[in-house]
This record gives sequence, structure tokens and C-alpha cells, in this order.
Amino acid sequence: MRLHGKTVMVTGGATGLGLAFAQRLHADGARVVIADLRGASQAAQSLDDSGRTAQGLVMDVADEASVREAVTAVGTTFGGVDILVNNAALFSTLVNKPFEEYSGDEWMQVMRVNTLGPFNCAKAVAPHMKAQRWGRIINVASTSALKGLANMAHYVTSKGAVITFTRVLARELGAWNITANALAPGLTLSDQILKNDDHMAKFGEAIRKSRSIQRDALPSDLVGTVSFLASEDSAFMTGQTLCVEGGAIFV
Repeated sequence: MRLHGKTVMVTGGATGLGLAFAQRLHADGARVVIADLRGASQAAQSLDDSGRTAQGLVMDVADEASVREAVTAVGTTFGGVDILVNNAALFSTLVNKPFEEYSGDEWMQVMRVNTLGPFNCAKAVAPHMKAQRWGRIINVASTSALKGLANMAHYVTSKGAVITFTRVLARELGAWNITANALAPGLTLSDQILKNDDHMAKFGEAIRKSRSIQRDALPSDLVGTVSFLASEDSAFMTGQTLCVEGGAIFV
């Protein structure tokens, strides 16, 4: 199995895309740590109820102390985080409206989770990766940042920042054989997205029609790319943004 002996942390991994990523990476042979505000233990048990190859931790990505404590716990249990999947983000619960109707508090809430979160997590795992001179950081971005999707200004801006942060990580960490790449999906029918009728009504049909492969995207369409980015197959690729959205955008 391609990730045998590696430990993966998936943030926001208890549901939705994060859980799909965790399931695939566990199937690839990795020890998986699911870090989330709620449901982490149950999700980890669904992978391995013995706890030997899967662990769930309560973690708030926007709280530096919470992230540091969780990463320390992973070090005690599994030796450290070898592969980080920065998946946790606010999206499915957000309200679609023109940018001037958002308050500063709404804007900063999204930024705290979607941009401060990946920063906190990368900062916490970097020392272990540097010490062993190997690591993978996979940041989940969005093609909305490349399209300039209307009426989701805070989310779209935050995902643009994730792409930029990925490039900085690649430059700063490459000397230690640590890669940083971004996965940019479009609207994907995870269990969380399907709960937001407004998102589906406003974006669903238009996004399907924009794709070269004109169908809905499912979590299963993304997991292979995450598996690739976590493995040795991507060893000489860093700082890149892989758009996996059925050919809706070409970069």
C-alpha cells in the first residue's frame, strides 16, 4: 500500500470531503488522524474501531493552541504528522449575497477558519516534517478563486489566499523535501453541500453546464488526486494548484 508507515492528519475530516479523503488515504495504508470540532472520534472508529490505524481528535483549526495540542498528541500516538490535508473550511453553511451586504464580522469569521486554519496547521506540523526531511501538505482550495464567483466574496477571497499560501509553503519548505500543493475542486455533492438548498439552486445547474464533462462532481472524483499528492508519485511537484472540476477551467 502506497502510504504504509505514513501518518496523515485530515482537518475537517469527520464529514463531507474530509471524510472521503480520510477513507481513501486509510485504504492507501496510512494511519489517519481525523481532526474536527465534532464527530472526529466516531469518524475515526468507522475507519478502524481498534484505534491502531485511525484516531479522532477534537481540534479548532482557528485556535493555535488547539492545533498545537492536537499535533503533539499525534506525535505521542503515531510519531508525528507526515502528511497534512488542510480541508477544514466554512462554505456549506454560508449565505450567498453581494459583497457589500457582508459585515466585517462575517468576513473575518470565514478568514479565521479558511486562511488562519491552514496557517496554524502547517506551522504546527512543519518541525516534524523538517526533522525527517520529508512531508506533504495538501491545501484544499477552490476553482471559485480562479473564476471570481459572485455573491460569495469572503469564501472566494479566502480560497485565493489558500492558493497563494501554498506557493509560499512550496518555496519555504522545498529544501527539506516537503511539498505543498493545492487541490481546487468546484461545487461537489458532499453530504454537507446537499444540506444547503440555496447553494444548489444558485450554483448547481450553471456549474454543471460550465464543465467539459457535464455532470455533478462527487467526493469520489477528488480522492484519487489527494492520494497522488500524498504519495511519492508527486515527489517532484510542488506549489501547484490542481483543478479537478470536469474541465470547467483550464490553467
